[in-house]
Amino acid sequence: MAAGKSSRLSDWLRRRSAGQDQDADGAAGVRDLRRDDLLRGAAEAGLPLAPAAHPSGVSGFRCSCDRIGCPTPGTHPVSFAWQTQASTDPQQLETWLRTQPLANFITATGNTHDVLDVPAEAGRIALDRLAAEGAAVGPVATSEGRMFFFTATRAATADEDEWWPCELDCHPETLDEHPGLRWHCRGSYVLVPPSRHPSGAVVEWLPGRGPGRGLPDPLTLLEVLTDACAQVEPEAETAGWLL
Repeated sequence: MAAGKSSRLSDWLRRRSAGQDQDADGAAGVRDLRRDDLLRGAAEAGLPLAPAAHPSGVSGFRCSCDRIGCPTPGTHPVSFAWQTQASTDPQQLETWLRTQPLANFITATGNTHDVLDVPAEAGRIALDRLAAEGAAVGPVATSEGRMFFFTATRAATADEDEWWPCELDCHPETLDEHPGLRWHCRGSYVLVPPSRHPSGAVVEWLPGRGPGRGLPDPLTLLEVLTDACAQVEPEAETAGWLL
């Protein structure tokens, strides 16, 4: 094929791909100002951010990474270097917002903060109990039947021997095998609002529990969250038997 024809074909394929994303997302390349403000707020609160893939295609169930058989479509970091790439730098964030207007965003845990990730029903039980006890609760997000409690980190210590990786939580596809509490610390990440899942669900901050709240020690929440998970697990098992 001649070089000119090859170039025209490549241009056509790029335009066609962009058109598919426009069908799925409403307006390819158009800045979502609410999205931008939410991400700026997260970065200003000290949550290191990095771009993530997003749902793509007419149906929204294809991953923007175009990896065949992507196990976590639209919900994984764009770069393999996401741990070092994650940043709170305003200029870097503005560059990402401008050049990747459709991207979801993740926050890397285990540096400035951890995240305790539980089933949403367990999270609601825990919030009621924590409120009754007058316990401090930091930012809380929710999506896809899960609730995410943002806490101070237990990993960023001066003693390397006290650091531990979070291999389980580096692989969100293991959620079905480990549906209870997941402690996202060093080596893990979670999506931040307003990221979108292929199902159409959006990650959202609970009202009044956005990223500007202080970060509590995770150990102050751990027992309550663990008890709440134990409370809902028998209910889930009973529902499974009834199906």
